[in-house]
Amino acid sequence: MKSVPAIRRGALAVACLLAAPTAWAAEGPPAAWDLTGSWYGVVALIVFVLAYVLVVSEEALQLRKSKPMLIAAAVIWVMVPLAYAAHGNTTVPEEAIRSNLIEYVELMLFLLSAMTYINTMEERGVFDALRAWLVTRGYTLRSVFWITGLLAFFISPVADNLTTALLMAAVVMAVARDTPRFVVLACINIVVAANAGGAFSPFGDITTLMVWQRHMVSFTQFFDLFLPAAVNWLVPAAIMSFAVPAGRPRPLETTVRIRRGGLVVIVLFFLTIASAVAFHQFLHLPPMLGMMAGLGLLKLYGYRLKMRERRELAGLNGLNGHAAPFDVFAQLQRAEWDTLMFFYGVILCVGGLATLGYLALVSQTLYAGLGPTTANVAVGLLSAVVDNIPVMYAVLTMQPDMSHGQWLLVTLTAGVGGSLLSIGSAAGVGLMGQARGVYTFFSHLRWTWAVAVGYAAAIVVHLWLNADLMHVPVGGG
Repeated sequence: MKSVPAIRRGALAVACLLAAPTAWAAEGPPAAWDLTGSWYGVVALIVFVLAYVLVVSEEALQLRKSKPMLIAAAVIWVMVPLAYAAHGNTTVPEEAIRSNLIEYVELMLFLLSAMTYINTMEERGVFDALRAWLVTRGYTLRSVFWITGLLAFFISPVADNLTTALLMAAVVMAVARDTPRFVVLACINIVVAANAGGAFSPFGDITTLMVWQRHMVSFTQFFDLFLPAAVNWLVPAAIMSFAVPAGRPRPLETTVRIRRGGLVVIVLFFLTIASAVAFHQFLHLPPMLGMMAGLGLLKLYGYRLKMRERRELAGLNGLNGHAAPFDVFAQLQRAEWDTLMFFYGVILCVGGLATLGYLALVSQTLYAGLGPTTANVAVGLLSAVVDNIPVMYAVLTMQPDMSHGQWLLVTLTAGVGGSLLSIGSAAGVGLMGQARGVYTFFSHLRWTWAVAVGYAAAIVVHLWLNADLMHVPVGGG
């Protein structure tokens, strides 16, 4: 998920778009006409390209990425019905956009619940306690390098890769801020590990979540990517470990305790994930239903926490400065609104271009022309430069005729390809801000060759390990 800021800001208000009983929702959008050569199609493509230039320039312009995408989505969806009306059809655009909106709402509600849980765990001090435990151990720099990478690899499948990377980078900066060479190597290692860990779980990245919700890969089938993802991290980590400077930083003396209810929130979070999987796997319903049920549990438990802390604060003769009882809606408000709105813009922009026939054209050129393996490797390389969300959504919308093994391959490459450059993933961009002036685009670029070796090795391992799936139809195996 390539959102630059951490999951921290915004206020969240959701309108339910699932009320209309439409048969097309289960079947997907209607077949698109080829309107790429029309004046409307050309304008829509130009608008999307210009909007994405602004998205890529977010850091330089200090312009939130959701803003140009929201405007682009509106303009494109003005062009779509005009183009179809010029050819005597007024029904396809409405059906297509409703299909796009339903998909967006399912993903947004899923992410809303997950973000609220992550924010609550942060507020309860869960991540601070983990960081404090690590910095007080007195590990060597090489041990910190491997431990932070290992934790990033295994935490990101549950939390998102950006939150995981920021947490591990905080540990690195706390123990070795005065060793720039180590900070650079550790940050690259964390970025690669967090992105790789997110690739073998539906919850590790928005792209994997989209693949899961589209039924291209089932929950258990994601684990076929575990070893390729591990290789993607371990190969560059092993190469870079030889450059890690020797030394043992002085252990820091700090004590942080998890606040009341933090451990219960962790348990509720895992129960929520389990319910999302159950809704999807056994009831064949959108997993966001399980996530929203879990959000309801969190709100009920939050009510208990609030009442208990309110009584304690009242016993202390008022709110004692800035202290305040727990409020679950405050954690809801801290969800990453910019990312959610950017995701809306992406889905509608790509959906609009698909309705005009552009994705069918790209699919024919890329997948039919180059073949699925080469095309899927190229998708990963493209995601190092272009946000992996529109890239993966475009692939899902194109629906190329691929085997189950090929869908696993594109899930892997889209997830880990962003590690090739520091700007290629949310984890990389977030760490450039956290270790500003030390971990930079060019410091990462010096080790891109090692990351590329891991990328190639992961693909080879997948093609070898999952060779029997390369000819298995989607849903088979």
